[in-house]
Amino acid sequence: MARVTVEDCIDKVDNRFELVLLASHRARLISQGAAITIDRDNDKNPVVALREIADETLSPGDLKEDLIHSLQKHVEVDEPEHDPASLATGGSASVFSDTGNDDDDQPEPVTFDRMSEEELLAGIEGLVPPEKSDDY
Repeated sequence: MARVTVEDCIDKVDNRFELVLLASHRARLISQGAAITIDRDNDKNPVVALREIADETLSPGDLKEDLIHSLQKHVEVDEPEHDPASLATGGSASVFSDTGNDDDDQPEPVTFDRMSEEELLAGIEGLVPPEKSDDY
């Protein structure tokens, strides 16, 4: 029988549901080969995970962050956003294209075509839908 009970861990993690989530995530990590921080004592992975939480060898906050990170399908990278006005005026955050010419010290700025809303709508109206075939 396990020597760890929920009462041993509840003062480290207040919510019992969260405790179960964290312990099960840690038990899965142990089964995948993660190093344990306590003596196993012939215990199974869920008991080892609970004992690690109870002995505070792992931080519940770190476990929670790791669990959230493992469940994310798309991780956003925090990059500074560029101001569109500074891009248009050629400010410090402008986009450059390297032409490969070593004689120029400054790369040439990349320019983009501008289209008005009316031109865009006229172009969309002029599009012809693809012909239907029996293959689909």
